[in-house]
Amino acid sequence: MSQLSVKTDQEIEGKKLNFYAVAWRWHFYIGLLVTPIMIMLSITGIVYLFKPQLDPIMYPKLFVVAPTGHTQSADRMVEVLKNNYPNAQIKSFNPALDERSSAKFMLKDGDDTINVFMNPYTSEVLGVLNENSHLQAIMMKLHGELLIGDIGDRIIELAVSWALVLMITGIYLWWPRGGGVTLFWPRWNTKGRKFWRDFHASTGFWSALFFIVILFSGLTWTGYWGEQFAAVWSRFPEKMWNDVPKSDKKAIVLNTTSEKIVPWAIEQTALPKSDEHAHHNMNEANPNNASIGLQQAIDVINKQGIVAGYKVAYPKGADGVFTASVFPKDPKDETTIHVDQYTGKVLADIRFKDYHIVPKIVEYGIVLHKGIYFGLANQLMMLAISLLMLACCISGIIMWWKRRPLNSLGAPASPKSQRIWKTAFLIMVFLGIAFPLVGLSFIAIMLFDWLVVKQIPYIRNKLH
Repeated sequence: MSQLSVKTDQEIEGKKLNFYAVAWRWHFYIGLLVTPIMIMLSITGIVYLFKPQLDPIMYPKLFVVAPTGHTQSADRMVEVLKNNYPNAQIKSFNPALDERSSAKFMLKDGDDTINVFMNPYTSEVLGVLNENSHLQAIMMKLHGELLIGDIGDRIIELAVSWALVLMITGIYLWWPRGGGVTLFWPRWNTKGRKFWRDFHASTGFWSALFFIVILFSGLTWTGYWGEQFAAVWSRFPEKMWNDVPKSDKKAIVLNTTSEKIVPWAIEQTALPKSDEHAHHNMNEANPNNASIGLQQAIDVINKQGIVAGYKVAYPKGADGVFTASVFPKDPKDETTIHVDQYTGKVLADIRFKDYHIVPKIVEYGIVLHKGIYFGLANQLMMLAISLLMLACCISGIIMWWKRRPLNSLGAPASPKSQRIWKTAFLIMVFLGIAFPLVGLSFIAIMLFDWLVVKQIPYIRNKLH
């Protein structure tokens, strides 16, 4: 072999090692920042995953009723509800799912949002759960916004976006090279740091295969990236809205972190508005005093054909509409119906078949994410993926702690090659365009590295 070819091989191998060092360094720092959030998301996701089983066990007197003849009308339940909560505003109504299920109203009562459960056979109030204090609501708000609103939502979005980078760099580091062993499972006969490295690599590989899809489907619900993504892809033919009076609000105003009324695919569509001139005696101080009544709205909705499990959002304001929507196990059954609060006219009836291909894919990702697509097996699959992610995160922490030098962070060394850094920089620019919060935080990290870490020897030594 010629001297030139030997040198070329060495240069190629050197570039590979340098790029490996870049990937390892980024994987390390991202892991330190993202791992606590990923552990929290895994734990809260597991708890919320089993909400259908946990709710009747934890609150049997609220969720379960004994069938006793015919059910009473929704208007009768509203009458009883107003006698018990005269100053509350009705936000939404969940009809009983089956003959042994209670009905549920969500109310705004002063500063509190409460869920009032009623027996559909007797209109008896069974009890109340405060939306901010019961287990599943807390888990969902932790999962979606860290209990701190929009700021928490942005933190979650940032962490999930960086977690995608973490997964990609992790797969690159795991990928066998130079005759290495492919670690689909740990080598159980090893000990110490080598065992934890194998364990981290294998659990990371298996979780990454599924978790990238899960993280992406979760991103669609976030406040910034999710809304921008939906604005591009959640579009419907204009002819669907030609004869529909539209308000200046979007359907997303009906959704909160803990209470989703409309599917993701519908969030960016315009909310229709009711014809307020059709009811001259409307009491504007009480928007819940809709002329057709809740029961008539439900009758109209049922005539359109909608699967069980839907909820009805009450009209917001004088031109608001009744909105019924359902999150079924099979996305093909998704339905959103808007009804004029005065005339009972169906203003819009949107079905899964009306979605474009991207929203259809997203909705399938969401039902898989929530563990409802194919029942218990889906829940167990999501449980296994979450446990793999927890194992990957914890093993990464243990592995780092075992290799960490005393009084130092133990970060991988920075490669010297500027060309390698330019390549990595271009990759991050691409990711920054795809995920703007990643791009902004990347700029902040680079500025911190150049202006602080490289200029202050004490900090530089502590990080290495």
